[in-house]
Amino acid sequence: MAWEIDPATPVGVARVRLARRLAAAGIPAPEREAALLLRAAGFAANDLITLAETTLGDTAARVEAFARRRESGEPMSRIEGLRGFWRGDFAISRDVLDPRADTETLVEAVLEVVAARSADPLRILDFGVGSGAILCALLGEWPQATGLGVDVSEAAAAVARVNVEALGLGGRAEIKVGCWGDGVEGPFDFIVSNPPYVRTGDITGLDREVREHDPWLALDGGADGLDAYRALAPEILRLLALEGQFFLEIGEGQASDVARILRAAGLDVTGARRDLSGVERVLSGRRSRPCAPSNRSGE
Repeated sequence: MAWEIDPATPVGVARVRLARRLAAAGIPAPEREAALLLRAAGFAANDLITLAETTLGDTAARVEAFARRRESGEPMSRIEGLRGFWRGDFAISRDVLDPRADTETLVEAVLEVVAARSADPLRILDFGVGSGAILCALLGEWPQATGLGVDVSEAAAAVARVNVEALGLGGRAEIKVGCWGDGVEGPFDFIVSNPPYVRTGDITGLDREVREHDPWLALDGGADGLDAYRALAPEILRLLALEGQFFLEIGEGQASDVARILRAAGLDVTGARRDLSGVERVLSGRRSRPCAPSNRSGE
């Protein structure tokens, strides 16, 4: 197939053609996406106006390659290799979950609960650290805190280390490869996680940007979507400080089932936070408190 974008194509014409192609491929907001593709290829925002009559030249091959990837449903964040999350930009690869706005709900929940402790030397554990987005966001808000991120994937851990260093957090964050709490010693003031929670049978029904480009390892929560919570609950109990708190991202409709698993392990669920769509997205809690002895007379 002949390229529609070639070296003789002016920037302004390329933008129009890209928008038309993306619209035909069913990509939402095609005009915006066309501008993002050109920027990913190396054009600054102002260039799209001031250089509208200038031909693409050597950049044409890159623009065309990016266009074909986006037409196939690959997210812009994957094409750029970068995702904005919280207050930073995070490198991502095919080996890590693409951090999304829903997960910022977890960061908000933690910060809201513990705002008064921002100057304390807190210790944070992030299970399934992936790109490191959650851990880095929290460390960025707590200048005295240190953190450990654990991931079963060596490739994911490598991405997290890149982001830790890029954000200047190398002295306060360690990234470890392992299965959940294996080899991890507590206590931790805060334990956070966005574990895999999609039911295995539901993965093929997800949006193609997710099912085709996020790693299945970060999506697949087992037959009922709850395998990770069953594994995490006893580890949270073991590693959480006596006055510590945990925050877990959950899938839609999972709140009661996850709460039941946590309570059975000896943990109290003390809060639930909804995302911008109104879905219960984060459960928080602490160790279960022993019941106070009765003071009634005659007992």
